[in-house]
Amino acid sequence: MKKHILVIPGDGIGPEVTAWGKAVLEQVGKTFGHEFTFDEALMGHVAIEATGDPLPDETLEKARKSDAILFGAVGHAKYDNDPSAKVRPEQGLLKIRKELGLYANLRPIMLFDELLQASSIKPEILQGTDILFFRELTGDVYFGEKTRSEDRQTASDLMIYHRYEVERIAHKAYQAAQQRSKRLCSVDKANVLESSRLWRETVQEIAKQYPDVQTEHMFIDNAAMQLIKNPKQFDVVLTANLFGDILTDEASQIAGSMGMLASASVGESTGFYEPIHGSAHDIAGQNKANPLASILSVALILEIGFGLIEESKAVVALVDRALKEGYRTGDIADSNSDKNKILGTAEMGKLVLGYLESKQS
Repeated sequence: MKKHILVIPGDGIGPEVTAWGKAVLEQVGKTFGHEFTFDEALMGHVAIEATGDPLPDETLEKARKSDAILFGAVGHAKYDNDPSAKVRPEQGLLKIRKELGLYANLRPIMLFDELLQASSIKPEILQGTDILFFRELTGDVYFGEKTRSEDRQTASDLMIYHRYEVERIAHKAYQAAQQRSKRLCSVDKANVLESSRLWRETVQEIAKQYPDVQTEHMFIDNAAMQLIKNPKQFDVVLTANLFGDILTDEASQIAGSMGMLASASVGESTGFYEPIHGSAHDIAGQNKANPLASILSVALILEIGFGLIEESKAVVALVDRALKEGYRTGDIADSNSDKNKILGTAEMGKLVLGYLESKQS
Protein backbone atom coordinates (compact mmCIF):
# COMPACT_ATOMS: atom_id res chain seq x y z
CA MET A 1 0.00 0.00 0.00
CA LYS A 2 1.19 3.51 -0.87
CA LYS A 3 -0.05 6.43 1.24
CA HIS A 4 1.01 10.04 1.71
CA ILE A 5 0.75 11.50 5.23
CA LEU A 6 0.87 15.18 6.14
CA VAL A 7 2.40 15.86 9.56
CA ILE A 8 1.31 19.10 11.24
CA PRO A 9 3.30 19.29 14.51
CA GLY A 10 1.66 22.53 15.66
CA ASP A 11 2.53 24.24 18.94
CA GLY A 12 3.97 23.45 22.36
CA ILE A 13 4.51 19.73 22.88
CA GLY A 14 3.03 18.99 19.44
CA PRO A 15 6.39 18.63 17.64
CA GLU A 16 7.77 16.37 20.40
CA VAL A 17 4.93 13.86 20.35
CA THR A 18 4.24 13.83 16.59
CA ALA A 19 7.92 13.06 15.96
CA TRP A 20 7.36 9.68 17.62
CA GLY A 21 4.01 9.11 15.95
CA LYS A 22 5.67 9.67 12.59
CA ALA A 23 8.62 7.41 13.49
CA VAL A 24 6.26 4.56 14.44
CA LEU A 25 4.28 5.03 11.22
CA GLU A 26 7.49 4.91 9.18
CA GLN A 27 8.53 1.70 10.91
CA VAL A 28 5.09 0.14 10.39
CA GLY A 29 5.61 0.71 6.68
CA LYS A 30 8.98 -1.06 6.77
CA THR A 31 7.75 -3.91 8.95
CA PHE A 32 4.55 -4.65 7.02
CA GLY A 33 5.72 -3.76 3.52
CA HIS A 34 3.89 -0.47 2.92
CA GLU A 35 5.20 2.70 1.33
CA PHE A 36 4.44 5.76 3.45
CA THR A 37 5.66 9.19 2.35
CA PHE A 38 5.52 12.34 4.46
CA ASP A 39 5.32 16.10 4.26
CA GLU A 40 5.10 18.77 6.98
CA ALA A 41 3.15 22.02 7.33
CA LEU A 42 2.45 24.84 9.80
CA MET A 43 -0.72 25.50 11.78
CA GLY A 44 -1.55 27.39 14.96
CA HIS A 45 0.71 29.83 16.83
CA VAL A 46 3.79 28.86 14.85
CA ALA A 47 1.90 29.59 11.62
CA ILE A 48 0.75 32.98 12.94
CA GLU A 49 4.32 33.85 13.85
CA ALA A 50 5.58 32.82 10.41
CA THR A 51 2.77 33.99 8.15
CA GLY A 52 0.18 35.90 10.19
CA ASP A 53 -2.39 33.17 9.45
CA PRO A 54 -3.21 30.23 11.78
CA LEU A 55 -3.96 28.08 8.71
CA PRO A 56 -1.85 29.17 5.72
CA ASP A 57 -3.15 28.36 2.23
CA GLU A 58 -0.10 26.15 1.66
CA THR A 59 -1.04 23.97 4.62
CA LEU A 60 -4.62 23.59 3.43
CA GLU A 61 -3.44 22.68 -0.07
CA LYS A 62 -1.09 20.01 1.30
CA ALA A 63 -3.87 18.69 3.53
CA ARG A 64 -6.24 18.21 0.59
CA LYS A 65 -3.56 16.25 -1.29
CA SER A 66 -2.73 13.89 1.58
CA ASP A 67 -4.25 10.53 2.50
CA ALA A 68 -4.17 11.27 6.23
CA ILE A 69 -3.06 14.05 8.56
CA LEU A 70 -1.13 13.42 11.79
CA PHE A 71 -1.52 16.46 14.03
CA GLY A 72 0.04 17.57 17.32
CA ALA A 73 -1.65 20.48 19.11
CA VAL A 74 -2.36 24.19 18.79
CA GLY A 75 -2.37 26.96 21.37
CA HIS A 76 -0.21 29.38 23.31
CA ALA A 77 -0.53 31.00 26.72
CA LYS A 78 -0.29 34.51 25.24
CA TYR A 79 -3.73 34.04 23.65
CA ASP A 80 -5.25 32.60 26.82
CA ASN A 81 -4.29 35.83 28.57
CA ASP A 82 -5.60 38.01 25.76
CA PRO A 83 -9.22 37.10 24.96
CA SER A 84 -9.48 40.15 22.69
CA ALA A 85 -6.94 38.80 20.18
CA LYS A 86 -8.57 38.68 16.74
CA VAL A 87 -6.21 36.05 15.29
CA ARG A 88 -5.88 32.90 17.41
CA PRO A 89 -4.22 29.48 16.95
CA GLU A 90 -7.49 27.57 17.46
CA GLN A 91 -8.98 29.30 14.41
CA GLY A 92 -6.67 27.18 12.26
CA LEU A 93 -8.03 23.97 13.77
CA LEU A 94 -11.65 25.01 13.34
CA LYS A 95 -11.03 26.13 9.76
CA ILE A 96 -9.28 22.95 8.63
CA ARG A 97 -12.14 20.87 10.05
CA LYS A 98 -14.62 22.99 8.12
CA GLU A 99 -12.61 23.11 4.88
CA LEU A 100 -12.03 19.35 4.81
CA GLY A 101 -15.60 18.53 5.85
CA LEU A 102 -14.47 16.73 9.00
CA TYR A 103 -17.82 16.46 10.69
CA ALA A 104 -17.28 13.44 12.96
CA ASN A 105 -14.76 13.25 15.78
CA LEU A 106 -14.18 9.69 17.01
CA ARG A 107 -12.65 9.38 20.46
CA PRO A 108 -12.17 5.85 21.77
CA ILE A 109 -11.74 5.61 25.52
CA MET A 110 -9.29 2.74 25.56
CA LEU A 111 -8.59 1.47 29.06
CA PHE A 112 -5.32 -0.31 29.74
CA ASP A 113 -5.58 -2.44 32.88
CA GLU A 114 -2.08 -1.37 33.93
CA LEU A 115 -3.31 2.22 34.31
CA LEU A 116 -6.33 1.53 36.49
CA GLN A 117 -4.48 3.03 39.45
CA ALA A 118 -3.55 6.14 37.48
CA SER A 119 -7.16 7.24 37.29
CA SER A 120 -8.81 9.22 40.08
CA ILE A 121 -11.78 6.83 39.80
CA LYS A 122 -11.92 3.53 41.70
CA PRO A 123 -10.50 0.61 39.66
CA GLU A 124 -13.57 -1.58 40.29
CA ILE A 125 -15.76 1.08 38.66
CA LEU A 126 -13.45 1.47 35.66
CA GLN A 127 -12.48 -2.08 34.77
CA GLY A 128 -14.10 -3.25 31.56
CA THR A 129 -14.90 0.24 30.26
CA ASP A 130 -14.81 0.57 26.47
CA ILE A 131 -16.47 3.68 25.02
CA LEU A 132 -16.44 5.16 21.54
CA PHE A 133 -17.53 8.81 21.39
CA PHE A 134 -18.91 10.41 18.24
CA ARG A 135 -18.69 14.19 18.60
CA GLU A 136 -20.18 16.37 15.86
CA LEU A 137 -17.57 18.88 14.67
CA THR A 138 -18.95 21.44 12.24
CA GLY A 139 -21.97 22.92 14.04
CA ASP A 140 -22.93 24.25 17.48
CA VAL A 141 -21.71 27.36 19.30
CA TYR A 142 -18.21 27.03 17.86
CA PHE A 143 -19.45 28.12 14.44
CA GLY A 144 -22.63 30.08 15.24
CA GLU A 145 -22.77 33.87 15.00
CA LYS A 146 -20.98 35.64 17.86
CA THR A 147 -21.87 39.13 19.05
CA ARG A 148 -20.67 41.64 21.64
CA SER A 149 -22.56 44.80 22.54
CA GLU A 150 -21.03 48.20 21.92
CA ASP A 151 -20.47 48.70 25.65
CA ARG A 152 -18.81 45.23 25.79
CA GLN A 153 -21.09 44.23 28.67
CA THR A 154 -23.22 41.69 26.80
CA ALA A 155 -22.15 38.78 24.59
CA SER A 156 -23.85 35.94 22.76
CA ASP A 157 -22.97 32.79 20.84
CA LEU A 158 -25.51 31.20 18.54
CA MET A 159 -25.95 27.45 19.11
CA ILE A 160 -27.12 26.27 15.70
CA TYR A 161 -27.64 22.89 14.06
CA HIS A 162 -29.00 21.82 10.69
CA ARG A 163 -30.79 18.49 10.37
CA TYR A 164 -28.30 17.16 7.80
CA GLU A 165 -25.42 17.72 10.23
CA VAL A 166 -27.11 15.52 12.81
CA GLU A 167 -28.14 12.90 10.23
CA ARG A 168 -24.69 12.28 8.81
CA ILE A 169 -22.92 11.78 12.13
CA ALA A 170 -25.81 9.73 13.50
CA HIS A 171 -25.44 7.28 10.61
CA LYS A 172 -21.72 6.87 11.34
CA ALA A 173 -22.39 6.31 15.04
CA TYR A 174 -25.12 3.73 14.40
CA GLN A 175 -22.93 1.89 11.90
CA ALA A 176 -20.17 1.71 14.49
CA ALA A 177 -22.64 0.51 17.13
CA GLN A 178 -23.67 -2.35 14.83
CA GLN A 179 -20.05 -3.53 14.86
CA ARG A 180 -19.76 -3.28 18.65
CA SER A 181 -22.37 -4.20 21.28
CA LYS A 182 -25.34 -2.64 19.45
CA ARG A 183 -25.94 0.05 22.08
CA LEU A 184 -25.98 3.79 21.43
CA CYS A 185 -26.55 6.68 23.84
CA SER A 186 -27.40 10.07 22.33
CA VAL A 187 -26.60 12.98 24.64
CA ASP A 188 -28.40 16.34 24.38
CA LYS A 189 -30.22 19.00 26.43
CA ALA A 190 -33.62 18.67 24.78
CA ASN A 191 -35.49 19.80 27.89
CA VAL A 192 -34.05 23.31 27.47
CA LEU A 193 -32.43 23.87 24.05
CA GLU A 194 -34.29 24.02 20.73
CA SER A 195 -31.17 22.85 18.88
CA SER A 196 -31.16 19.78 21.13
CA ARG A 197 -34.81 19.13 20.35
CA LEU A 198 -33.91 19.06 16.66
CA TRP A 199 -30.99 16.77 17.55
CA ARG A 200 -33.21 14.32 19.45
CA GLU A 201 -35.97 14.31 16.81
CA THR A 202 -33.41 13.58 14.10
CA VAL A 203 -31.67 10.81 16.03
CA GLN A 204 -35.05 9.20 16.75
CA GLU A 205 -35.79 9.14 13.03
CA ILE A 206 -32.36 7.70 12.15
CA ALA A 207 -32.74 5.05 14.88
CA LYS A 208 -35.63 3.49 12.94
CA GLN A 209 -33.16 2.53 10.22
CA TYR A 210 -31.06 0.57 12.74
CA PRO A 211 -33.59 -1.60 14.62
CA ASP A 212 -30.83 -3.91 15.84
CA VAL A 213 -29.26 -1.08 17.88
CA GLN A 214 -30.67 -0.20 21.30
CA THR A 215 -30.98 3.61 21.56
CA GLU A 216 -30.98 5.61 24.77
CA HIS A 217 -31.33 9.40 25.11
CA MET A 218 -29.67 11.18 28.02
CA PHE A 219 -29.41 14.83 29.08
CA ILE A 220 -25.86 16.18 29.17
CA ASP A 221 -25.85 16.92 32.92
CA ASN A 222 -26.95 13.37 33.74
CA ALA A 223 -24.49 11.92 31.21
CA ALA A 224 -21.62 13.80 32.85
CA MET A 225 -22.58 12.29 36.20
CA GLN A 226 -23.19 8.76 34.85
CA LEU A 227 -19.84 8.75 33.05
CA ILE A 228 -18.10 8.92 36.42
CA LYS A 229 -20.64 6.87 38.37
CA ASN A 230 -20.84 3.91 35.97
CA PRO A 231 -18.80 4.30 32.76
CA LYS A 232 -19.33 0.66 31.78
CA GLN A 233 -22.98 1.42 30.94
CA PHE A 234 -21.84 3.29 27.80
CA ASP A 235 -20.68 1.83 24.51
CA VAL A 236 -21.21 4.26 21.59
CA VAL A 237 -21.96 7.82 22.68
CA LEU A 238 -23.29 10.29 20.10
CA THR A 239 -23.36 13.98 20.95
CA ALA A 240 -23.01 17.56 19.77
CA ASN A 241 -19.84 19.63 19.46
CA LEU A 242 -19.84 21.45 22.80
CA PHE A 243 -21.14 18.53 24.86
CA GLY A 244 -18.68 16.18 23.19
CA ASP A 245 -15.77 18.48 23.91
CA ILE A 246 -16.61 18.47 27.61
CA LEU A 247 -17.52 14.78 27.96
CA THR A 248 -14.43 13.45 26.21
CA ASP A 249 -12.11 15.53 28.39
CA GLU A 250 -13.99 14.22 31.42
CA ALA A 251 -13.58 10.70 30.06
CA SER A 252 -9.81 11.22 29.84
CA GLN A 253 -9.77 10.59 33.60
CA ILE A 254 -11.10 7.11 32.95
CA ALA A 255 -7.99 6.35 30.92
CA GLY A 256 -5.75 7.91 33.57
CA SER A 257 -4.42 10.79 31.50
CA MET A 258 -5.21 12.94 28.49
CA GLY A 259 -1.77 11.85 27.33
CA MET A 260 -3.22 8.40 26.58
CA LEU A 261 -6.16 9.35 24.35
CA ALA A 262 -6.17 9.56 20.57
CA SER A 263 -8.87 10.82 18.24
CA ALA A 264 -9.87 10.77 14.59
CA SER A 265 -11.80 13.51 12.77
CA VAL A 266 -13.35 12.13 9.61
CA GLY A 267 -15.77 13.07 6.85
CA GLU A 268 -15.86 12.14 3.22
CA SER A 269 -12.20 12.87 2.39
CA THR A 270 -8.86 13.12 4.22
CA GLY A 271 -8.97 12.15 7.90
CA PHE A 272 -7.33 14.18 10.67
CA TYR A 273 -5.74 12.25 13.56
CA GLU A 274 -4.53 13.72 16.83
CA PRO A 275 -4.07 13.21 20.56
CA ILE A 276 -6.76 15.02 22.54
CA HIS A 277 -4.31 16.79 24.85
CA GLY A 278 -3.45 20.44 24.34
CA SER A 279 -0.19 22.19 23.54
CA ALA A 280 0.95 22.16 27.22
CA HIS A 281 3.45 24.98 26.85
CA ASP A 282 4.39 24.66 30.52
CA ILE A 283 6.24 21.41 29.74
CA ALA A 284 7.18 22.01 26.09
CA GLY A 285 10.81 21.25 25.29
CA GLN A 286 11.39 19.55 28.65
CA ASN A 287 11.09 15.92 27.50
CA LYS A 288 8.08 15.43 29.80
CA ALA A 289 5.21 14.97 27.34
CA ASN A 290 3.57 11.59 26.86
CA PRO A 291 3.96 10.43 23.21
CA LEU A 292 1.63 7.44 23.57
CA ALA A 293 -1.52 9.30 22.48
CA SER A 294 0.22 10.35 19.27
CA ILE A 295 1.33 6.75 18.72
CA LEU A 296 -2.24 5.57 19.35
CA SER A 297 -3.39 8.19 16.83
CA VAL A 298 -1.21 6.34 14.33
CA ALA A 299 -3.17 3.19 15.17
CA LEU A 300 -6.34 5.07 14.23
CA ILE A 301 -4.78 6.22 10.94
CA LEU A 302 -3.99 2.62 10.11
CA GLU A 303 -7.42 1.29 11.08
CA ILE A 304 -9.86 4.05 10.12
CA GLY A 305 -7.87 5.84 7.44
CA PHE A 306 -6.19 2.95 5.65
CA GLY A 307 -8.19 -0.12 6.70
CA LEU A 308 -5.04 -1.85 8.00
CA ILE A 309 -6.52 -3.69 10.98
CA GLU A 310 -3.56 -6.00 11.70
CA GLU A 311 -1.10 -3.13 11.63
CA SER A 312 -3.33 -1.01 13.89
CA LYS A 313 -3.64 -3.80 16.45
CA ALA A 314 0.13 -4.25 16.36
CA VAL A 315 0.67 -0.60 17.31
CA VAL A 316 -1.82 -0.81 20.19
CA ALA A 317 -0.04 -3.97 21.33
CA LEU A 318 3.27 -2.07 21.45
CA VAL A 319 1.78 0.49 23.83
CA ASP A 320 0.21 -2.27 25.92
CA ARG A 321 3.58 -4.05 26.14
CA ALA A 322 5.35 -0.92 27.38
CA LEU A 323 2.73 -0.47 30.10
CA LYS A 324 2.72 -4.15 31.07
CA GLU A 325 6.50 -3.99 31.49
CA GLY A 326 6.04 -1.12 33.93
CA TYR A 327 7.20 1.80 31.82
CA ARG A 328 5.49 5.15 32.41
CA THR A 329 5.78 8.80 31.57
CA GLY A 330 5.34 11.20 34.47
CA ASP A 331 1.66 11.89 33.82
CA ILE A 332 0.67 8.23 34.20
CA ALA A 333 3.11 7.25 36.97
CA ASP A 334 1.89 6.67 40.51
CA SER A 335 3.42 5.84 43.87
CA ASN A 336 3.76 2.18 42.86
CA SER A 337 5.70 2.93 39.67
CA ASP A 338 9.33 1.86 39.43
CA LYS A 339 11.26 5.14 39.44
CA ASN A 340 13.80 3.61 37.06
CA LYS A 341 11.03 3.02 34.54
CA ILE A 342 9.60 6.54 34.51
CA LEU A 343 10.64 7.82 31.10
CA GLY A 344 10.75 11.08 29.21
CA THR A 345 9.14 11.70 25.85
CA ALA A 346 12.12 10.56 23.80
CA GLU A 347 12.85 7.51 25.95
CA MET A 348 9.25 6.28 25.76
CA GLY A 349 9.15 6.89 22.02
CA LYS A 350 12.41 4.98 21.52
CA LEU A 351 11.15 2.10 23.65
CA VAL A 352 7.97 1.62 21.61
CA LEU A 353 9.84 2.07 18.34
CA GLY A 354 12.40 -0.50 19.46
CA TYR A 355 9.65 -3.07 20.07
CA LEU A 356 8.44 -2.54 16.50
CA GLU A 357 11.94 -2.71 15.01
CA SER A 358 12.56 -6.02 16.76
CA LYS A 359 9.29 -7.32 15.27
CA GLN A 360 10.70 -6.64 11.79
CA SER A 361 13.88 -8.57 12.46
